[in-house]
Amino acid sequence: MATLLQDLRFALRQLRKSPGFTIAALVTLALAIGANALIFGVLNTLILRPLNVPQAEGLFVIQHGSDGGWHSYPDYLDIRRRNRSFDDIAAWAISQAGLDTGKDPSKVWAYETSGNYFDVLQVHPYLGRFFHASDEHGSNSAPFVVLSYAYWHSHFQDDRGVVGRVIRINRHAMTILGVTPPGFQGTVLFFTSDIFVPIVNHEQLSGEKMLNARGNHWMYELVGHLKTGVNPEQAAADLNSVNSDLRKSYPQEEGKEPYTLGRPGLHGDYLGRPMRGFLTGLMLLSVLILLAACANLGSLFAARAADRSREVALRLALGSSRNRILRQLLTESVLLSTAGGVAGLMGNILLLRRLSEWRPFPQLPLHVPVSPDAKVYLLALVLALVSGVLSGIVPVRQVLRANPYEIVKAGSTGAFGRRISVRDVLLVVQIAICVVLVTSSMVALRGLVRTLHSNFGFEPQNTMLVDTDLRAAGYSGERIPVMQRRMIDAVQAIPGVDSVGSVNYPPLELPTSWRSLVYTDATENLSPSNAAANPCMYNVSPDYFRASGTSLLAGRAFTWHDDTNAPRVAVVNREFATKILGSLQDAVGQHFKLGDGTRVEVVGLVEDGKYVNLAEEKQPAMFFPLLQSPASWIWLVVQSRRDQQQLGAAIRGTLRDIDPGVVLAIRPWNEELAQALFPSRMATVSLGVLGMMGAMLSITGIFGMAAYSVSKRLRELGIRIALGAKHKEVLQAALGRAVKLLAIGSTAGLVLGVLASRVLASIVYQATSRDPLVLVSVVLTMLLLGLVATWIPAQRALGVDPLILLREE
Repeated sequence: MATLLQDLRFALRQLRKSPGFTIAALVTLALAIGANALIFGVLNTLILRPLNVPQAEGLFVIQHGSDGGWHSYPDYLDIRRRNRSFDDIAAWAISQAGLDTGKDPSKVWAYETSGNYFDVLQVHPYLGRFFHASDEHGSNSAPFVVLSYAYWHSHFQDDRGVVGRVIRINRHAMTILGVTPPGFQGTVLFFTSDIFVPIVNHEQLSGEKMLNARGNHWMYELVGHLKTGVNPEQAAADLNSVNSDLRKSYPQEEGKEPYTLGRPGLHGDYLGRPMRGFLTGLMLLSVLILLAACANLGSLFAARAADRSREVALRLALGSSRNRILRQLLTESVLLSTAGGVAGLMGNILLLRRLSEWRPFPQLPLHVPVSPDAKVYLLALVLALVSGVLSGIVPVRQVLRANPYEIVKAGSTGAFGRRISVRDVLLVVQIAICVVLVTSSMVALRGLVRTLHSNFGFEPQNTMLVDTDLRAAGYSGERIPVMQRRMIDAVQAIPGVDSVGSVNYPPLELPTSWRSLVYTDATENLSPSNAAANPCMYNVSPDYFRASGTSLLAGRAFTWHDDTNAPRVAVVNREFATKILGSLQDAVGQHFKLGDGTRVEVVGLVEDGKYVNLAEEKQPAMFFPLLQSPASWIWLVVQSRRDQQQLGAAIRGTLRDIDPGVVLAIRPWNEELAQALFPSRMATVSLGVLGMMGAMLSITGIFGMAAYSVSKRLRELGIRIALGAKHKEVLQAALGRAVKLLAIGSTAGLVLGVLASRVLASIVYQATSRDPLVLVSVVLTMLLLGLVATWIPAQRALGVDPLILLREE
């Protein structure tokens, strides 16, 4: 311990004597370790962190098929009753509803849950009580609601008297039973619900009597605790046995995909494979940043060891052991890396806290609780120690092979070796990593630029969206289309409004789309295997195409005469016409069939568009008249060049005059598209930050190499200048090696960057590494970095005064 304390004191003195080296090393490590801790913190929250409930290790999600699958309520009841592997199973789904406390009604996000939901999760109320399975006695039999803690805090101002109060959900009276504990927001950690409602009251929330329809697979997830001694494989086999019996009893309603088990709260199950791949790739890139930082520090430590060669030689000559000197060098590196790790972790904690408060989509209750936990702290500690050891062992070879007699005889100038050294390899690796990061960021940026200027199949500029669900205002049956027509006519009459249409949901709004199997007109056997396609399906009003800016290529748009008394008609896109109808020119007037045998005539043809996500390939889509396919949940599409804030206020006032109980959400279409553009923007920003960090590390690495080269060859450069060497020859002698290493590292990094950037195509729409502009930009960026990094060493090399230098020698 005494020796260790001596090493620490001496290391602190040495670092204090070299403030430039110390600050550069600290900043490098703080950035690298902080970036890794930050990305790992997000990865840990979104994918690795389990649900924060008691006995979470025994809690499993029952999935149906590879993508999780949906379940019907009768399926849930059968699985819960007939399985032998779970203590109990709960069910839940996410929906929206209108909540009215007597003031301005608002839209809330609700968890529709089975009565035993809180009991299965072993969650206890913060206030009041929860509903239970004993409260369920059939459809609409449990008019109860539980508030989330956050909603109770923000909308009821922590009023403990809310328990027992009656509020209205979609115009139905429900009693507040209690409040969930702080921090509990449901079964998905990144989704913050406002209320919890018994699932048996689904009809009151949806307006549809679909709860007991076995073929209605609308429920999202089943979750339960495994019995003691039962493993997941046994439970899956048990569930598939139940599913086999259900398929025999209900062959038309039950799917053939097997049941599997997953972990609740593991957001990787909900993010999708592209986003999981991107997060994993981002983590790998941050590891590359750390490796580049270690290479940079290793190069700096090697140069520092070379500058201290005379000191090392004298210590060896005076009897110090090489192990003692190596331990001192390692102590310095570990001390530096620990300090850098602490600094990086402190910055990481601040950033994670800000990220926890971030709301990327104001219209969605998304919340990422990325507060650091023990895993993040442990990772930062391990990275600090590893980076310290890796950078500290670089000069080991120099110390072990040091000859005190030769070093003292050679003096302080020493000789600059011509062979490939460890520093050369480290610099090449560091530059290659930098080019990978710069290439990825350039590819993402170009993809985002193309995305913002691409054709979506609609025009979001100067367009407002009005989201409303008439069932939340108490409308049902034939009253819904009548009210929708009144709303469209009223908004159309607002001064400055050019056109108004409606759609059941806008393109790119949902992570999935409503679809329906369609058949060619000649198909007689309408089994799923004979379907021609499964296109996206939209219900629109007559003026929707004009309001949304969707080009009508042939035929006509709908009219208000296309109602239930008129023949079934549809407008299709180009891909539908090519794939199902077999002809683009003669599409108008042809027929196709729906799954129930209904013949539909094509009366119009519109351009292709993007319907689910920006990276999708062309897919067929069909549009039906609003009056022939009524839906309670619609979006008004309002095109106007009027100021959007004033227009929003006018729309709200107009619709509230018709019915004050209508729940409205009014936003510009451009803002609504932020959800679809979010992956591209986040990829661009994330990779841009990593690219900047890589560029900074590359500059310091090239500068260190060039400065070291010049400092070790000052006498040689002075002699060359004295003998009449030109500036070009002096620069080539002083910086030629650094420039060659820059070229080698840049070439290798560019190849790796092109290969690594292919993964971005699944996240950033139209991202491609084959873009000539990207390649040229990367080359120019590396040239600029090289010029910046070698500018000061070049000036020093050209400013050598041979007379003064030789006189000193």
